[in-house]
Amino acid sequence: MINVVLYEPEIPQNTGNIMRTCMAFGCRLHLIEPLGFYMDEKHLKRAGMDYVDDLDFTIYPNWTDFKTKNVGSFYYVTRYGSKAPSEFDYKKDADAKQDIYVVFGKESTGIDKEILYQNLDRCIRIPMVENARSLNLSNCVALCIYEVIDQLGYPGLAREEVIKGPDFLAQVHERGQK
Repeated sequence: MINVVLYEPEIPQNTGNIMRTCMAFGCRLHLIEPLGFYMDEKHLKRAGMDYVDDLDFTIYPNWTDFKTKNVGSFYYVTRYGSKAPSEFDYKKDADAKQDIYVVFGKESTGIDKEILYQNLDRCIRIPMVENARSLNLSNCVALCIYEVIDQLGYPGLAREEVIKGPDFLAQVHERGQK
């Protein structure tokens, strides 16, 4: 199982977008309090759309509670990391039947620095130009989770259009020709 962990997220629109991403990729979402918003905020619901109802997510009162309830292989996305997302072997974790947890920090200050220091060998940095401090949190989640899913071979994900059918474009084209 691929898990997205948001350490004290602050912006409801980001969390809503991440909820939608998690649902679309079949990931479980973990939210570590304090949250910078209420779960019923309209911005959160608008960004998450109707996907939130199908999302597997849990809210924890703090990091300690989260860590005592979850076991697996943990990765920490931070500007202080020195390895790109592609430099880790997530398939090895999956082959060992370990859940994969990718932890992202709050928008203003990231993940607690002591947590990062204790896990330096598991810190991920998304490569970018030198003078860029960071990317938007929801974009970081999408980039990193996609790397994990790619390495695992897109488990459980549709490779062709299912809702409108795999031949939808051909049908549209034929209707347009007549």
